[in-house]
Amino acid sequence: MTQGSTTLRVAVFGENRHEKVDPRVQELYPDGMHTTIAEALRTTLAADGVDAEVRVALLDDIEESLSEEALARTDVLTWWGHMAHDDVPDEIAERVARRVREGMGLVPLHSAHYSKVFRLLMGTSCNLLWRNDGDEERVWTVNGSHPITRGVPHPIVIPEQEMYGEMFDIPAPDELVFVSSFSGGEVFRSGCCFRRGKGKVFYFSPGDQEYPVYHQAEIQRVLANAVQWARPEPREIAPVKIANAPRDWYRDEETTRVI
Repeated sequence: MTQGSTTLRVAVFGENRHEKVDPRVQELYPDGMHTTIAEALRTTLAADGVDAEVRVALLDDIEESLSEEALARTDVLTWWGHMAHDDVPDEIAERVARRVREGMGLVPLHSAHYSKVFRLLMGTSCNLLWRNDGDEERVWTVNGSHPITRGVPHPIVIPEQEMYGEMFDIPAPDELVFVSSFSGGEVFRSGCCFRRGKGKVFYFSPGDQEYPVYHQAEIQRVLANAVQWARPEPREIAPVKIANAPRDWYRDEETTRVI
């Protein structure tokens, strides 16, 4: 949150590659997954009474949309990527990771588990098991007191989705919010919270490009809750006064001998 501002500034990063080459994705998301996510956030946050500005950042304009100046004006960044992780310049991934440690929130989505940014922040391979057979996914709440679960049904039922399964090579989450089960019997830690420096990270796995997951109202609710949770904590505008010790605190008063 920008110092002195109550507006929640969200950037929605989209790779925007599948939308250009895959007819199925074009049918589901004619204006791109990033547009669907951004519009859902605007609508849901407005319904929550949150003053929010939501912009889109794409891989094609990444030098500008994720510049130092742009990130300095961003409170929370959502990230969707899949087929072009290697096309994200290392210096930009490092820039985003640094901003997270400085306090910016990050919400990696689905295949962003393998993005450069997420792997930098996790320090592990972030590998997992997967199978794309159109399984039913059920997203179970395992921490009902967490703010990200507000208004979320138990479970969320996703009729068709790519299966992500354990073992998921990530550090133990600071808070586990959701666990998913699949029609093939697999389970997966699908909603994980981490704190990195001053920043909050929420990884949420549902959202394969071949299925209309981001059109589901329940998923949109999770995303809106997540960006509200991940926003930076308000900062003190006035500097904090630090008391100084007396000048001669270390001297014996009678002899002035250093002790």
